[in-house]
Amino acid sequence: MDAGEILNHVDDVSAKSAELFRCLCRSSPWKWETLRFEVFAHDPAVHADDDGGPSDTATANDGGAAAASDTSAASSVSTASTASTADDGTGTGLRAWTRRPAALRVETTDGRLLFSTTGINDSKGGFYVSATRKSWLLPPNLVTPVYNDINLVRRRPEAAYGEPVFGNGRWSAMLDPVELAGNAPVSFEVPYANVVEILSLAEVDYNGRKALEAVVSPNRTYRPFDPAHPLIGPGRSLVRIDWQTGVCVSAAALDGPDAGSGHTLRILGVDEYMLDDLFVEVSMNLTDVREHIPWPLQPHTA
Repeated sequence: MDAGEILNHVDDVSAKSAELFRCLCRSSPWKWETLRFEVFAHDPAVHADDDGGPSDTATANDGGAAAASDTSAASSVSTASTASTADDGTGTGLRAWTRRPAALRVETTDGRLLFSTTGINDSKGGFYVSATRKSWLLPPNLVTPVYNDINLVRRRPEAAYGEPVFGNGRWSAMLDPVELAGNAPVSFEVPYANVVEILSLAEVDYNGRKALEAVVSPNRTYRPFDPAHPLIGPGRSLVRIDWQTGVCVSAAALDGPDAGSGHTLRILGVDEYMLDDLFVEVSMNLTDVREHIPWPLQPHTA
C-alpha cells in the first residue's frame, strides 16, 4: 500500500489515524541518510507591523476536512507562514546539508558559510575509553525498531539518537520529531495519556510533497528534546510531518503570546550522495592529474 492510499483515509482523529501520525513522528532515523533543505524561523515580534503576505503553500485535500474546519487555527497559521526570518538575522533563511550520523553544513541562501562539521573523521578512542553505557550505543540505522504493517516505526529501540545541531536543540527536534509521539505507544489509549493530544488531522500537499498536518497540544508528559526550544507551544500548535522522511517541515504556535512563532522547512533533496569534502573546513582532495602540472627547471651551474 503506497503513501497516497494510506493518506487518503486520514480524515478524522480516530485512534487508528492518531497512531499513524505518531508512528510517522518516530520513523525519521530509518527513513533517510542524507538531507538537503532550507529552513526559516518565524518570529511574529519582528514582523508585528507587517501588512501580511501570500497565503500558506499547504492546501488540504478532500480527506482533510477536519483540520480545515478549525478556522481560527487556519487564520493563525496563515499569519505565521508570512513571518519568515532567518536565525542569523539576514531574513533570507538558511540552507543545510546533513548526513547521518554526525555531518552538517549550514550556509545562508546566498552561499555564505556559517558552519561545517570538522570532526567527522576524528578518532573516537577517548570517547569509548570513558566506558559509559551511552558511549556503546549503536546508531539508529544499525538497530531494528518494531514496525507497523505499513513500515512506520511503532516502537523505537535504545540507540545513539541525536541529529547534528546548529543553533539550538530545535534543529535536531525538527529533523527527528519523536518528541511529538514518544518512543513507544502508551499502555492504554485514553485521553491525555499521550505526550501530545491530537485535536485535528489531515493530509496536505506541502511544497509539492505529501505530509500529515495536525493541530496538537502538549500534555503533562510532553518532554521536548530541548526544553528551552520545544517544537510546540503550551497551547495549540499546528505541525506538518513529511510523509517520505518523517521530518517536521512546519510548526507554528496558535495560542498565547508566542502565536505565529515556529519554523518552516523546505526539502530540496533526499538521500543524495555527499562527500566528506562538503563537511570539512579544508578540502582533502588529491591532485587532479588531468590538469597540467608545471615542473620548473633550474639552470645547470657547471
